[in-house]
Amino acid sequence: MQIGYKLATEQYGPQELIRQAIAAEAAGFDFVEMSDHYHPWLNEQGHSAFTWSVLGAIAARTERIGLVTGVTCPSMRYHPAIVAQAAATMALVSEGRFVLGVGSGERLNEHVTGRGWPAVSERHTMFREALEIIRLLWQGGYRSYEGTYLRLEDARVFDLPPEQPMIAVAASGAASSRIAAELGDALFATEEKPEIVRHYREAGGTGPGYAEVPMAFAGSESEGAQSALTYFRWALSGWKVMSELPNPVNFEAATAQVREEDIRERFACGNDPARYLEVAKPFADAGFDRLVLMNAGPDPRAFLDFCDAELIRRLRELTPAKS
Repeated sequence: MQIGYKLATEQYGPQELIRQAIAAEAAGFDFVEMSDHYHPWLNEQGHSAFTWSVLGAIAARTERIGLVTGVTCPSMRYHPAIVAQAAATMALVSEGRFVLGVGSGERLNEHVTGRGWPAVSERHTMFREALEIIRLLWQGGYRSYEGTYLRLEDARVFDLPPEQPMIAVAASGAASSRIAAELGDALFATEEKPEIVRHYREAGGTGPGYAEVPMAFAGSESEGAQSALTYFRWALSGWKVMSELPNPVNFEAATAQVREEDIRERFACGNDPARYLEVAKPFADAGFDRLVLMNAGPDPRAFLDFCDAELIRRLRELTPAKS
């Protein structure tokens, strides 16, 4: 079991994200996972730095900790040729510590280029083509590609790492799990649904499984729940909503009825290690072995200290429940 720390680009500015990554390495985390957004989920969050610049700075300021995008959409806001080049460079400057986490995207971030927002079946086809282009470019040499939606003309990534970065593919159902198995090296999810891992394995996927575990560390359960309600209530909206709404104001409207008790049910709030293990255990039971701790609490430094002293060791000991 590996334990990661979520760097929320929507919640903190770039300099603070770098400081948190350095502190996460000192606290003993195996990797940090950074969201790749153009907009925050909610206006209250107030940030959205360019992930790839921050990742480069983190690579230069750390020595051991892994770096993961969680996740990048390589088919709309970025052309896959750019993602292939960026990921290859990150693998080099981090000396092999980089994992490319990818997904089919959210309208919140991808609509900004004015290309519209396709139906999910079209997005999945575009996503497949994007991954094929990335794999093609990582083979070296000049490459071209003619897909239904995406094209590549006579392109070459000159600086390639000795080993290709692992690609972790985000999935929420059977179709995306098949893409993860066929074109990725690992699975990425935000829900503890065993069927996601099952679909991935049945489609031939053999890699590790990354999953985000919702937490809100604070001096009390109520304080943690209030912080999560203010800044992270979007996480309860469900993937069909999360992928379709265009702007923070829409998420504010869609989550206006979320209550503190809803947060408490989903998030580990407060400072009791037993509650954190209780929330994390279903992810391990579902088959995920890369747990990303997503803290919605008000004090990230206190959370990192708590993880160092009370949590990381215990989380590493989690084993799936026997069926």
